[in-house]
Amino acid sequence: MAIPLEDNFTDVIGKAQRGLGISDSQLAAKSGASMDAIRRVRDGHFDRNTIERVAPILQLNPGALIDLAQEKYQPNEIKLDGLAQFNTPYHDMQVNAYLIWDPTSREAIAFDSGATCSNILQFAKAHRLTIKLILLTHAHPDHVADLDRLAEATGAPAYLSSRESARGAQPIEEGKSFEVGKLAIESRLTWGHSPGGMTFVVRGLSHPVAVVGDSLFAGSMGGGNVSYEAALKNNREKILTLPNETIICPGHGPMTTVGEEKAHNPFFAR
Repeated sequence: MAIPLEDNFTDVIGKAQRGLGISDSQLAAKSGASMDAIRRVRDGHFDRNTIERVAPILQLNPGALIDLAQEKYQPNEIKLDGLAQFNTPYHDMQVNAYLIWDPTSREAIAFDSGATCSNILQFAKAHRLTIKLILLTHAHPDHVADLDRLAEATGAPAYLSSRESARGAQPIEEGKSFEVGKLAIESRLTWGHSPGGMTFVVRGLSHPVAVVGDSLFAGSMGGGNVSYEAALKNNREKILTLPNETIICPGHGPMTTVGEEKAHNPFFAR
């Protein structure tokens, strides 16, 4: 079953409003849309005219936002030898973790633990994978909830940006590189949603892969809790400059590609 998008169009509008510090009344004054129309859109009612008015004020692509509102965007299903996604419930949300491995050596990297690492460990055993490394995109509780058990079960060292902390994780800086089997991993700091959000770019499979945590979602992005401006800038410069065929592995929602997000993400489509 396909994983649904993390955000709908009202989530995107809300994140942009909060990030830019624009209230409903300010949005109405700048866009020419009525307060009632804006409230109805914020409540989930589709209104093409209002969306077309407010999107430019919020620096969103109107066409991409309309497609999202009409549920016309869902990234193509991704299957790649050497990549597995694990989606687990955490309170009222679903969170992703990943395994990426060298198909020849069967050596693997775990990215985040998710709410539970049980499926990760079972998959690794069933596919004869040896987890050599744990890389953490950021330290929000849903992403590291089962880190202790994952580290104990695998004996693998865990690494996290020096700007954040999690028990048992060693600090790393942007640009830190790792090698596991024939895989090469590059660390890119994509902070903004969290103080030390890290994207890990993996090369060595048939397609490059970017494990981005909550920096970027299919059709949306993580809220700019620390810095909305930095979140946008880092996504544009450090993720969306990767080749279009690069597979994006987000912390929530379905996997996507750089090309898909450049075409369909309201925050970044041109």
